[in-house]
Amino acid sequence: MEVILLERVKNLGEMGAIVSVKPGYARNFLVPKSKALRATSENKKLFDARRAEMQVESADKLVKAQSVHAVVDKNFIVVIRQSGEDGRLFGSVSTRDIAGMINDKFNQEISHSRVVLDSPVKHIGVHEVNIHLHCDLNAVIYLNIARTENEAEESRKAFLTPPKKTETE
Repeated sequence: MEVILLERVKNLGEMGAIVSVKPGYARNFLVPKSKALRATSENKKLFDARRAEMQVESADKLVKAQSVHAVVDKNFIVVIRQSGEDGRLFGSVSTRDIAGMINDKFNQEISHSRVVLDSPVKHIGVHEVNIHLHCDLNAVIYLNIARTENEAEESRKAFLTPPKKTETE
């Protein structure tokens, strides 16, 4: 199935490119998320008429994402949670939790769908979390999960100053 990309899609193409994709990918992801239109003659004419407007919108989104990136990138978020003796949390920290903490701490509106986690965080310590702000821009947040504020400060210091490597024979 051929589609017209309405924005840059990673590993697929730039805005305005006509690409061939599997029908399920187009029907279930690209079209519902407004990332593409079916490549019909009507839609090609519609896209050509709106191309300049869409490029301006994309540039505006990038500027907004850059302002959020400047505030959020490389910052720490401290999460106090209960855990067992082995450091496993009683529960987990999910993308919704992280997005809510970012919104509260930095006063930035970030959807939980923008937070990228392979799996929920279930251990104490400092975890690196990626935030997808724009198709061309990602931010990194350090999620510091601890039992107490003192433990959080200690783990933050240990993360920022890793132990020196000594030569062993």
